[in-house]
Amino acid sequence: MINLLILQASANVATTVADPLQSEISLWTMAKFGGPIMIILALMLAFAVYLFIERLITINQASKEDAFFMERIKDYIYEGKIETALKLCRDTNSPSARMIEKGITRLGHPLNDVLVAIENVGNMEIAKLEKGLVIMASISGGAPMLGFLGTVTGMVSTFFNLSQKAGGNILLGDLSVGMYQAMVTTIGGLIVGILAYFAYNYLVSRVDSVVNILESKTMEFLDLLNEPVK
Repeated sequence: MINLLILQASANVATTVADPLQSEISLWTMAKFGGPIMIILALMLAFAVYLFIERLITINQASKEDAFFMERIKDYIYEGKIETALKLCRDTNSPSARMIEKGITRLGHPLNDVLVAIENVGNMEIAKLEKGLVIMASISGGAPMLGFLGTVTGMVSTFFNLSQKAGGNILLGDLSVGMYQAMVTTIGGLIVGILAYFAYNYLVSRVDSVVNILESKTMEFLDLLNEPVK
């Protein structure tokens, strides 16, 4: 009797699970076992990729600097060509140029006021660069949690199917759907979360590099104001 049950279970598993996998083992086939949660994870992954590319382009543009920008600003200020210096800042599309422009408009005020004005603009520029990073961080933390939610719902589905077996004869095919959902959603959530986590940290490091550039430009401009005219 026991051997008969084993043979019957093996036959059912072969017809319900093994055949589809043998002919269609692919990421798409695996994803379909995950159910609706995999759709949410796919949307999160697509948005994370879009956000990463968009932020990376923005940060790269912000990190580009004219090597002779500060030299030209210095010459214009020493020559008294304030309007020309302001025009150069407006024509240079970079965070540091907008900070220096604000500092030039405060010429004649106490040095501390100039510094505060530059720092205020700098804070706004940094906030622009960090736009969307909170969402990226949320995806990196939320995706694994969604995957674990799929694991729980898959296990609930498995036990529900088992509870419906009045005769007590449990076949492997009764466990397959719920177990697939549990495993696939966990894998999907971890993949999305790990990718978003590394993308977030990389973008943060790039923003930090831009912040260092802005700080160096600020100090260079303040040194320019303190430097005696030759």
